[in-house]
Amino acid sequence: MKARRNKKQLPSFRKLLKTSKVKLENKLKNKQFKQQSTLKKYRKEQRKLRQAVKDAVSKKPIPLEDPKDKRRGKRIEREEEEEEALPLDMMDEDDLQLMKDLGQRASFLTRDLSSSEPVYTKKRKHERVIDKYEKIPRTLQTPPEKELIHLLPIKDKSGIIPQTREKPVVDSNKDEEDQEEEMELEEEIIEDPIRELTIEEHLIERKKKLQEKKLHIAALASAILSDPESNIKKLKELRSMLMEQDPDVAVTVRKLVIVSLMELFKDITPSYKIRPLTEAEKSTKMRKETQKLREFEEGLVSQYKFYLENLEQMVKDWKQRKLKKSNVVSLKAYKGLAEVAVKSLCELLVALPHFNFHNNIIVLIVPLMNDVSKLISEMCCEAVKKLFKQDKLGQASLGVIKVISGFVKGRNYEVRPEMLKTFLCLRIKEVEVKKDTEDINKPKKFMTFKEKRKTLSRMQRKWKKAEEKLERELREAEASESTEKKLKLHTETLNIVFVTYFRILKKAQRSPLLPAVLEGLAKFAHLINVEFFDDLLVVLHTLIESGDLSYQESLHCVQTAFHILSGQGDVLNIDPMKFYTHLYKTLFKLHAGATNEGVEIVLQCLDVMLTKRRKQVSQQRALAFIKRLCTLALHVLPNSSISILATTRILMHTFPKTDLLLDNESQGSGVFLPELDEPEYCNAQNTALWELHALRRHYHPVVQRFASHLIAGAPSEGSEALKPELSRRSAAELFEAYSMAAMTFNPPVESSNSKMKSKLLQGDSFLNEDLNQLIKRHCNKVVTQSPLDFTKYLETSLQ
Repeated sequence: MKARRNKKQLPSFRKLLKTSKVKLENKLKNKQFKQQSTLKKYRKEQRKLRQAVKDAVSKKPIPLEDPKDKRRGKRIEREEEEEEALPLDMMDEDDLQLMKDLGQRASFLTRDLSSSEPVYTKKRKHERVIDKYEKIPRTLQTPPEKELIHLLPIKDKSGIIPQTREKPVVDSNKDEEDQEEEMELEEEIIEDPIRELTIEEHLIERKKKLQEKKLHIAALASAILSDPESNIKKLKELRSMLMEQDPDVAVTVRKLVIVSLMELFKDITPSYKIRPLTEAEKSTKMRKETQKLREFEEGLVSQYKFYLENLEQMVKDWKQRKLKKSNVVSLKAYKGLAEVAVKSLCELLVALPHFNFHNNIIVLIVPLMNDVSKLISEMCCEAVKKLFKQDKLGQASLGVIKVISGFVKGRNYEVRPEMLKTFLCLRIKEVEVKKDTEDINKPKKFMTFKEKRKTLSRMQRKWKKAEEKLERELREAEASESTEKKLKLHTETLNIVFVTYFRILKKAQRSPLLPAVLEGLAKFAHLINVEFFDDLLVVLHTLIESGDLSYQESLHCVQTAFHILSGQGDVLNIDPMKFYTHLYKTLFKLHAGATNEGVEIVLQCLDVMLTKRRKQVSQQRALAFIKRLCTLALHVLPNSSISILATTRILMHTFPKTDLLLDNESQGSGVFLPELDEPEYCNAQNTALWELHALRRHYHPVVQRFASHLIAGAPSEGSEALKPELSRRSAAELFEAYSMAAMTFNPPVESSNSKMKSKLLQGDSFLNEDLNQLIKRHCNKVVTQSPLDFTKYLETSLQ
C-alpha cells in the first residue's frame, strides 16, 4: 500500500478543467479592469473639458498683453491695418463673426487644461515671476504602465500564489524600419514587371498545375478510403477545393473534386441512416471505439450536407446566370459545372436512398426533370426510372411520387411528358384492394405471460419461451420488411399516381401529357378500384369518339379499357363492342413508316381482347381480325410482319374453326366487304387468306417461313412446323428480336441474282404486241411541220 501511495499520480481531467477555469477567470478579470480604467480616464478628461468651456463662456475675457506696455497703441494700429488689408469681400458675415468670437476667447485656446488655476485673475502689484512659477502645479513624469500577462497560479502550503509576466513591448522604430524595407521591396518588384507568357508556355504551365491538383486530390481520396474513421477530417480539405480560385484550372479542378467526393460518399457511407444524438446520449460516458465511431458519423453527415449545398449552389448559379465577385468561373463554364453537379446528384439519388438528406436530393432533382436543357432533363428522368426499378420496398418511390405529383399540379399540368412516363417503371404488382385483407393476414403475436400461465404447463411455458426467442432472432437476422408494410406503401403510391392521372383526364384532355396518362392507365388498370370502372370507360369512349386523339393515343384507350375488363371488371355487365370496332378500324393506319412502332401496342391489345377473352369473342369477329391482320402484314416492316403472323398463328390455335380461311370455297351467303369497319358484319367467312401466298415470296426468310407454316394449317409437328426458337417466343419478343432499329436485317437477306435480271430485261417482253406495233408506227412516221393554232380549240371549248 505504501508503494502505491508514494507513486506520483497524474492530474485527473477534472483538475485540469479546474485550472483552465481559473485561467479563464483571470483573463476575464484583466479584461474588465482594463475597460474600467480606460473608461475612468475618458470621463475625467470630458469633465475637465466641460468645466473649461463653462468658465470660458461665463467670464469676460481680459487681454493677454500688459496694460502698461507703451507700444500697445502702435500694435493696435498695425493690427487694424492688417485687418483692413484682408480680402473681406470673399468672406461671409457668419465667418467674420465667428473669427471675432474666437479672437476674444484666445485665452481659452492657449490655456493649460491640466492647471487648476482660474481662467482670469487680477494681477497683484507685487507679484513676482518666481512665486508665479512656484504656484503652477507640477506633474511627475511616470513611466507608462506595463501590461501584465496572468499565468497559471502555483499552489503551495501557504495557498495559491498568482503568477504574472510583463508583456513584451514592440519597438516602434523597428516597425518603421520594417515598413520602409517592405516599401523598397515593393518598389523593386514594380520596377521589374512580370514577363508575359506565350500560349505554349501558358498551356504547359496549366498542364503542370492541373497535374499537381490531380495528385493532391488522389492522395486525399486514397487516404480517406484507406481509413475513413481516422481521416474523416480530410474530407473537409478535399471539399474546400470546390472553391478553387486559380482561373487557369478552376473549372477542371472543381469538376474533378465533385466526382471524387461523389464516389467517396458512395463508398464510405454506412448502410443505415445516421440520426442526431440526444442530450442524454452526449453526456453519457463511452468507450474510445464508440467515441471514434460517433465522431466519424457526425463528420460524415456534416460534410455530406455541405457537399449537397455546394452542388445546389452550382445549379442555382447556372440558372440565375450571375457572375460572382471573384469572377474565376465564366458564364459559359457554369453550364458544364451544373451538368457535373446534376450527374452527381442523380448518382447519389440512386446509390444512397437509405441515407440522410435523400428527400432533399429528390426536391432538387424533380424540378430539373422539366428543365429546358434536354440533356439535364433526360439525366434526371433516367435516374428516377432507375430508382423506381431497384426500389423493392417502395419508401423512396413514394417520396419521389409525392414531389412529382405536387410539381405537376403546381405547374398546371404544363410539364414534359417524360415526367409522367417515369411512373411506368414503378414496381407495383399488388395493392390492398379490400380492407378485409388486414383481418385475414394478421401479424403473428407472441403470447403474454398471463395467457401462458392460464393455458400452458410449466414445461410448455419453458419451451414456448425458447421458441419465441428463436423466432425473434430469426426475424432480426433476416431483416426483411413485412409484406403488410410493403402493400401499404404501394397502395399509397398508386393512389397518388391515379389522382394525378384522373386530374389530367378531367382538366387537361388536350394536354401533351394524355398519351403518358393513357399508357400508365393501361399498365395499372387492373389495380384500379371497381367503383371507378364505369366512369373511366365512359371517359375513354368519349375521348375515342372525339377524334382529337392520334392513332397511338386511341390504341392506349382501347388497351386501358380491356385491361379494366379483364381484371376485376369481369363481374361488370359491359359490352365492349365499340372498342373492338375501333381497333378493327385503326389497324390500317399502321404502315412501314413512322407508325410501325404502334404494332407493339396492337399486339398487346389483341392478346387482351381476343386470346384472354376467347369465351366472349364470336367466330365472325375472330375471322375478321385474322383476315385484316394478314392484309396488314403486307405493308409493314419485317419485324412487324413476323409478330403479326405469330399472333395470327395463336388465334388460329385458339379458334380452330378459322381454318376455313385457308380454303377457296365460301361459307354461307354474302360477299366479303373489306372496306366495312364492323368486324361482325363484313362476311369474313366468304374470303381466303391469299395474302399468305404473297408473303411466301417475301424478301425476309423468317416471314417466308411463317407464311408457309400458316398455309399448311399451323401444324405443331411435321416438315412445316416451326422451330422451337420461333414457336416458343411470344409476338412481342419476336417484334423486339427482329427489330430494324439498327438499319440491318436479322438474319441478313440474300442479294438477288443478276443473271435473272439480264434475262428478264431482254427485248420487248414487258410490252404488249398491239402496243409494240403502235409505238413502231409512230416512230417511223415522218414529222411534218404545221403551224399550231390554239385559238380554234379555244373557240370550240367556249362554245
